Formats: sequence, structure tokens, C-alpha cells
Amino acid sequence: MTKSKMTSLQRVLTTLGHKEPDRVPLFLLLTMHGAKELGMGIKEYFSKAENVVEGQVRLLNKYGHDCYFGFFYAPTEIQAWGGEVVFYDNGPANSGEPFINNIDQIKTLEPPVIADTPVLQEVLKTIRILHEKAAGEVPVLGVALSPFSVPVMQLGFEAYLDLIYNEPKLFDRLMAANEHFCVEWANAQLAAGAAAICYFDPVSSPTIIPRDLYLKTGFQVARRTIAKIKGPTATHMASGRCLPIIDDLAQTGTGAVGVSADEDLGILKQACRDKLTVIGNLNGLEMIHFSREETDRNVKNAIDAAAAGGGFILADNHGEIPCQVPDEVLLAISDAVRTHGNYPQ
Repeated sequence: MTKSKMTSLQRVLTTLGHKEPDRVPLFLLLTMHGAKELGMGIKEYFSKAENVVEGQVRLLNKYGHDCYFGFFYAPTEIQAWGGEVVFYDNGPANSGEPFINNIDQIKTLEPPVIADTPVLQEVLKTIRILHEKAAGEVPVLGVALSPFSVPVMQLGFEAYLDLIYNEPKLFDRLMAANEHFCVEWANAQLAAGAAAICYFDPVSSPTIIPRDLYLKTGFQVARRTIAKIKGPTATHMASGRCLPIIDDLAQTGTGAVGVSADEDLGILKQACRDKLTVIGNLNGLEMIHFSREETDRNVKNAIDAAAAGGGFILADNHGEIPCQVPDEVLLAISDAVRTHGNYPQ
């Protein structure tokens, strides 16, 4: 016997409470697929909130997953700071040349004013409309880039690492500006109707920096920032590893962690048990070539490894599914969750 059917929001809240819902929640974190549904180019699609809303509604109806995703593209925030965004027809938008080309600019850097920034207002409009359409049954997810990770796009990777190691005062000044913006932006999304904020923080991953440096930098930034966000957060490593810092992540105040396909999901679940909900960890790149049989096997293996006791949401490992993943694979994932993901009464 299976449990009574829950709404998506009930299902997610139950598993976040480390209890077993009716079935494993499924987050298909789809962005660019909405443009395909509407027959639009990616730049045109993200130019209007109404496009993204329609795309998200169609995708939810098509695949039956458990969230609306209010995210546009990674350099949305860079665009808000005055930086360049480069659009592609067959992939996610990316940031252009770093807008900080001299570290002395950091001394006078001021964060964007959300009310005066058109692209941020389109995101907030999207969240407001999705929240209305959700009618209390589907969570709307917002996204804020970690103040510690966003400088990779603000300065460039090499310049940012130089800043961390060699310019502590300027590093602190940049973190202060970024933390202010991150908190304001996250709270604006929550006020618009987002149920939770995905705090993307890949630079904090041990894949990028050693734990001892993280504890002095990204960990401190996360603790200060997350404490000021007026709603639940999930920290996402965007494909980076996290097992060596699981206990540290729990101390930042976050409630969940997006995990890598490069780590053992069963071991991660044990490390996170009753502390963090695990989100992951289907390999988004490999997903492009999954057969139906491979899809079913990968979903079943993930559920077998991490679903017991709640505290697990099935999703991809990166936080954004590549646009090349075909509809057939996404439908197969949804079917497999319904086949293998039901919890016993």
C-alpha cells in the first residue's frame, strides 16, 4: 500500500523534514527547454516574464515534476551589475568579459538597486505569476549566486584567486558588496513568492578550493549571508564535490545540498542524514545520451541509495539540465520516479 497522494509542495516539505512523503520528489531544473516549447530563441524567450511563465507551465504539465524554476540564466546577476551577457542558440547564456578589469574598481563598487534593474524585475514578475499559478500546490524556486562564487564572473577566475590569496582588504570589500546584493536579491524573490532560494556556491566546493581555505572564506560568507535570507535555502555545488564539507555546510544554516555525480549518493545520504536534504545526482551531461533502460536504471539506483527516511529530492547534478537532453529522457525520468519512488504506507 502506498501513501495518500500529496501535492508537490506537501511532498517537498515532508522530505525536507526528513520524513517519507508519498513518493520521492522530482526537480527537473529546466530553463532552456521552455524556449523550445514555445519555438523561440533563447534570448527572445528570456526577454519577457510571460514567456518564461508559459514555458514553465508547459514543462510542468508535460513532465509532472515537483517545482517551478524561476531561474533565467547564470549571468542574470552579472547583467544587473552592468556586465555583458552572451547568448547562444544551443546552450546557456554566459557572461562576457569581466566588468571588473582592475581590482581598484572594487574600492568604489556599489551593488545594483533591484527596483531599477529591468532584468531582475522580469525575474521577480516571473516568480509572482508562477506563485499565483501554483495556488499553494507547487513550490517556486528562486536562485541567488553566492557572494563568494559570483566573482568568477565579475573578475575572471585567475584574478579572483589572486584576490583571495593576495588582497585580503579588497576581498573583504568585494564580499561586503556581494553579500548585500545577494541578501536583497534573495529576499526580493521570497517576497515575490519563491518558496526557497537555491544558493549556488560552486567555488566553495573541494573540487575548486581546499577545505581550510573554504573555512576562512566561503564558509564565513555563507554563514553571514544565509542568516539574513528570510526563507529556506539549498546550497548547490553545481557539479562540484561536497562530501568533505558536509558538516560545515550544515553549520551555514542551509537546509539542503545539491550534490555531484562524482560522489557516492549512498555515502552522501548517510553523511547528510537528519542534517541536510540531498538534491541530485543524475549526470546531466550523460543524460543527453541515456536510453530508456539506462534512465530507469539510474533513477532506480539513486532512489535505492538515498530515498529511505526522506531527505532526498531526485534532480540533476548541476542545477540546470542541458537543453540537449531530449524529451524522451525527461519523460522516462518522470515515469521511473513513479515506478520506483513510492514510499510504503
